[in-house]
Amino acid sequence: MDVYEGLEGEKVLNLSRLNLDNLDLDHVGEERKRDTQQLLLVYNRFIMLPGSICHFSNLVFLDISCNRLAFICEDILRLSKLKTLLAKNNRLDEFSLPKDFGTMSLEVVNFSGNRFEEFPSEFLNLQKLQSLSLGANRLKTIPAEIENLTSLELLYLGGNCITSIPPELANLPYLSYLVLCDNRIQSIPPQLAQMHTLRSLSLHNNLLTYLPREILSLFQLQELSLRGNPLVVRFVKDMTYDPPSLLELAGRTVKSRNLPYKREDLPGNLLRYLDLASKCPNPKCGGVYFDSCVRHIKFVDFCGKYRLPLMHYLCSPECSSPCSSNPQSDADSEDESRVPAHRMQKVLLG
Repeated sequence: MDVYEGLEGEKVLNLSRLNLDNLDLDHVGEERKRDTQQLLLVYNRFIMLPGSICHFSNLVFLDISCNRLAFICEDILRLSKLKTLLAKNNRLDEFSLPKDFGTMSLEVVNFSGNRFEEFPSEFLNLQKLQSLSLGANRLKTIPAEIENLTSLELLYLGGNCITSIPPELANLPYLSYLVLCDNRIQSIPPQLAQMHTLRSLSLHNNLLTYLPREILSLFQLQELSLRGNPLVVRFVKDMTYDPPSLLELAGRTVKSRNLPYKREDLPGNLLRYLDLASKCPNPKCGGVYFDSCVRHIKFVDFCGKYRLPLMHYLCSPECSSPCSSNPQSDADSEDESRVPAHRMQKVLLG
């Protein structure tokens, strides 16, 4: 979403590739400063965003990529009409931004190719931000406060050192494009299934070995890139299972056999516990589970060509279907029947 359009002629001032280390505006008339809406300062030698930038009072688009930029001065806050700020391939980090940077009305920010090790807290206050790119930095985490960016439509965090995805990411109501490729992510939170506006999800070149079965709920998803992950390549029979406690066994018996009870018969903590029962996804099993379940990675076969590794939570080891030449279980088939074949082909071609 780095857009160069709709700004032509006198509205554009291109000072790129001039080997500048300061912005001398003596040769720029007042009318020219006032009329300029797009300023290009790419491939110069700026170490700090020059304070004279504030003289372009009607600036909408600023590109200061490919410099030596280490600091952005507070004068940028005076650019009240600025919507797009590109500062790719510089030397910026989490200490480079003015304190009130989050008060700006920016809609597009691209700070890819810098030196951020932590997600800039100032970005989390940009209420109008629609596109944020922080690729090729040194980020290790995504803060839970990312959910504050309620206008965000595109989030690009590829090429960092991120190891996990916060569930709060699912609270972004308009996010359509999520790029998390080339990181160190090992698992996907099932909450991502709540992102009903998500159209493209790039996860290639991570450390994923499975996906949550809830990902099948992303009905708007058109593109899912998974290449370069250590996804399981055969039917996995290994299961992990912690024996259920006596409390869980009793709760399972009550729920699976529909034993009648009145709410006044039981203490409040037991009533709340019984309400937490999860139904086993195997359609041939009428069981439930609470805390103890089998984590089971299985491949779901779509269209006879594409297979997707999903994480299942079964109530017991006996619940899993017998191993056969077909790696699709009874629990899998129910999910597959609900997913149009043409949609899954689009999803899994990435």
